Amino acid sequence: QVQLVESGGGLVQAGGSLRLSCAASGRTFSGYAMGWFRQAPGKEREFVAAISWSGGKTNYADSVKGRFTISRDNAKNTVYLQMNSLKPEDTAVYSCAADLRGPAYDSNWRYWGQGTQVTVSS
Repeated sequence: QVQLVESGGGLVQAGGSLRLSCAASGRTFSGYAMGWFRQAPGKEREFVAAISWSGGKTNYADSVKGRFTISRDNAKNTVYLQMNSLKPEDTAVYSCAADLRGPAYDSNWRYWGQGTQVTVSS
């Protein structure tokens, strides 16, 4: 079992930045790819970014490429999402996920956090 806890969400003006963190605990973190997803009110959950265990492979949704950066610190069992040039359409609950399959784009990840709210005002 892997427990995931997100932090770092909040209210920011358009054009601003936030950094989300996701701390993992429980069974070994070793080998797990990590991902970030988001869900806005009335919309389905969508893929944002993912990173392999080694950090050597990253995937991004087209809507965030060039603005968001995913990274991880395996010594701290933590994955980060640096979000720059935020837009009102980035407003959503952001959740992290973990899976042994790799940095997949789909939502079929094994473990999920509870999420953290990000609100971008115009």
